[in-house]
Amino acid sequence: MLKLLKFLKPYWWQVLILVLSTAGQVYTTLQLPALMADVINHGIVPGDINHIWQIGWIMLAVTALSAGLSFVSSYFAAVVGANFSRDLRATIFSRVLSFNLSDMKEYSTASLITRTTNDINQVQSVMVMILSMMLRAPLFCIMGLVMAIQTAAEMSWIIVVGVVAVVLMAALIIALVMPKFKIFQKLLDKITLITRENLTGLRVIRAFNNEEIERKKFEESNSMMTRLLIYVDRIFELQNPFINIIFNGMTLLCSWIGISLLNEDFSYLGDMTAFSQYASFVMMAFLMLSIMFVMLPRANVSADRINEVLKTIPKIKWNGTTKGVPDKRASVEFKNVDFSYPGAEEKMLSNVSFKTEAGKTTAFIGSTGSGKSTLINLVPRFYEASAGSVLIDGLPIGNYSKEDLMKRIGLVPQKGILFSGTVTSNIKFGAPNATPEEVRAAAKIAQADGFISRLPKGYDAHIAQGGTNVSGGQKQRLSIARAICKKPDIFVFDDAFSALDMKTDAKLREALKPVTEDAVVLIVAQRVNTIKDADEIVVLDKGKVVGKGTHFELLNKCKIYQSIVKSQFSEDEFEKETKLAQKSAKEANHA
Repeated sequence: MLKLLKFLKPYWWQVLILVLSTAGQVYTTLQLPALMADVINHGIVPGDINHIWQIGWIMLAVTALSAGLSFVSSYFAAVVGANFSRDLRATIFSRVLSFNLSDMKEYSTASLITRTTNDINQVQSVMVMILSMMLRAPLFCIMGLVMAIQTAAEMSWIIVVGVVAVVLMAALIIALVMPKFKIFQKLLDKITLITRENLTGLRVIRAFNNEEIERKKFEESNSMMTRLLIYVDRIFELQNPFINIIFNGMTLLCSWIGISLLNEDFSYLGDMTAFSQYASFVMMAFLMLSIMFVMLPRANVSADRINEVLKTIPKIKWNGTTKGVPDKRASVEFKNVDFSYPGAEEKMLSNVSFKTEAGKTTAFIGSTGSGKSTLINLVPRFYEASAGSVLIDGLPIGNYSKEDLMKRIGLVPQKGILFSGTVTSNIKFGAPNATPEEVRAAAKIAQADGFISRLPKGYDAHIAQGGTNVSGGQKQRLSIARAICKKPDIFVFDDAFSALDMKTDAKLREALKPVTEDAVVLIVAQRVNTIKDADEIVVLDKGKVVGKGTHFELLNKCKIYQSIVKSQFSEDEFEKETKLAQKSAKEANHA
């Protein structure tokens, strides 16, 4: 929790006002019992009405001043607490955005959501409480105790007994509830995870008729959290009877001892009244501290979870500026690249080498798990190569700043990701300054203009979160249009044509040619028809390059590529492709 106090630094002057106003409020409040004692001893007992009015007006003014200072301190506590949580949320969000894919695997999405929302809310609540109570309570304790002793030293032992009772009560409650708070946060993560999975996978759950199974999973975690909350609430509810017993006991003791002293000196009535109020202030202060110590453990658990995220240093280090001068002509080159996922025993990629330049299309194909998507993810540096080097436009990828590298790459991921907004805002996501004409041109190339025009508001049509109100093929075409609108030097299509029918696929690839003639095009695909016209096809098997060449070249020399083509073509089509490949080879030899 202490590590997060650095977020208060920008608001030091508000905190200073808060401290001063709190000190003033405590001081003025503690003057009231002394003034009341003065009224009783020098006004009521001797019957001096003028003195009663005189001190009464003073008490009214002191009360008004105390209320004003209390408002100021409460206001600044709320302002500082809200700004504190805002800055903390922004910092965590920025840190998460800086994570690469391997960093993200250390946390579940549900856990990051909980840490950014619920955990920060917990810390904010306690921070406001600290700002408003942590100074007020010690001041009430110290100043109230001093003034109580000055007023009636012979009864001060009553306060000691009350304080010991309150401290023991708080210690018992903390010991009982603190272990439960850590369990609570983990359960909250689990419920968030189950909820998120069910909302995103609702169609699959219904398709397999597993609603009851998912409902039981949720109810199990929900019931555990309910039992935990009931347990914690029961423990907290023990505070009220204990506090009533302690306060009533103190009042009884003060009255009993005070009345016995009145028999000796009736003027002691004012001092007894003042002492009772001072004792109440001291006990209330210790009660506030006990509440703080009860709330702190839960906030401390949340603070630890927040600090885990803040302490996570991204494994990939980016330069502030690009070191070196990239080639003017775009290119992508892999030199003996190896890659292993963290904790994995086997390499996902092994000794991968290829080079492609602007104006060329390089495609990657292979069986599931052969490393195609992993290889593509090294180009935008989502992962760092374990060995070897990746060069973009002639420079090692580690030389680039993040902004410089990303502006060169237009990525269309395997799963089309859209954001809540409009069709236009999604296409302009990578090119915020694009004109309406450029947006429409990109959509036409991506074969998306037709269905966009049929939407109720056309390019201003609403896109739901995740693009749930458009089909898979429409989502994919909008993702492609987004990459085209960016006008990058390197196009990366990670199985980006899988949801398109063959006719749309062919039209789109044909429309792409003029746009990509000065750019590098990297395509990962499962369908041979999508990549058969590529300038070079790289065949991967178990993370290794087992073949490189054109479609016909690979048909002649690469058995794995032959088996892939054979699995997707009919016998007649495969035989036709094989004959064309043989003919092409003969013509090449003859030339």
